[in-house]
Amino acid sequence: MSYSTNFMVSGTPASAAASSASAAAAASPATAAFPSTPPPSSSTFAAFSSNPLAAAGSSSSDDLVDRTRHPSGIIPTIQNVVSTVNLGVKIDLKSIAMRARNAEYNPRRFAAVVLRIRDPKSTALLFHSGKMVVTGCKSEEASRLAARKYARIIQKVSGLDGVRFTEFKIQNMVASTDVRFPIRLEALAGEHDDFSTYEPELFPGLIYRMLTPKVALLIFVSGKVVLTGGKSREQLIEAFEYIYPVLTEFRKETIAYGTNNQGIPLLGGSQAYGQGQGQGNQPKSSKSKSKKKQNNQQPQQQPPSNANSSHGHQAQPQPIPATVAPILSTSAAAANLPQQ
Repeated sequence: MSYSTNFMVSGTPASAAASSASAAAAASPATAAFPSTPPPSSSTFAAFSSNPLAAAGSSSSDDLVDRTRHPSGIIPTIQNVVSTVNLGVKIDLKSIAMRARNAEYNPRRFAAVVLRIRDPKSTALLFHSGKMVVTGCKSEEASRLAARKYARIIQKVSGLDGVRFTEFKIQNMVASTDVRFPIRLEALAGEHDDFSTYEPELFPGLIYRMLTPKVALLIFVSGKVVLTGGKSREQLIEAFEYIYPVLTEFRKETIAYGTNNQGIPLLGGSQAYGQGQGQGNQPKSSKSKSKKKQNNQQPQQQPPSNANSSHGHQAQPQPIPATVAPILSTSAAAANLPQQ
């Protein structure tokens, strides 16, 4: 058995495609070596030079930030999209788990079949009612494509003709970003106590529940922000643009205590908390070290023994008063004791 090496390129044999390509290269070598794409305009370079952090936080580094839509200059990055779809028929979960690849089914733990695919990388939960939940995608288009692939897999494996792709809906979107400055969470929780919850003993982040749009934000002291609960990308962007001026208001300004031997500034506490300069970051002086060495070299004094008094010498007998001497002499003679 032999295999032909003439592959088809857009409906044309490879030999014909090669001859046409060589002819085009001979006619115009410059256009054949490089694709015919227009050169970037000067406005593009001007936008990058004026805003070097334009694409920071966005899903693609090639996208320019529209300041009219994103005044903060930061676009939250989508991390997860959760969607649901209705297949329209009852599903035999046991048969799906036995026939489909990358399927898990444990009815004692969870009443759904867990399906996974690699492109797009996602996970699906298939229930007996025909409802399916798709999670793990990075965009709305990828979530819809993954849901269609799962529906086709279930249709082929189950053999049911009534499987349909209906009622697709985005239920939740999660995005994250970084404002690149520390935040005073205690002051923020005090000023916006109606919308925020901050319990550092239970969770290190501040939970900010926004009413319009209905989005929950997790704000951390490092400046990282997680947005969840949005139904669309526009809701997440609107919520971040609303909270960004508030975070800027409660920005924690750090102060420098000087520089080290390499010339790097030593950052200390916050001006908002009124910490004094030089506390906790100053190096120990050589005088304190020499004092510690002298204290360590001095021998420790031995405590006085029980035979000696607290002053270190034996106690001297006190003279007996003249009025008490006759009484003591008579009592000593009676007891046969030596007189003093």
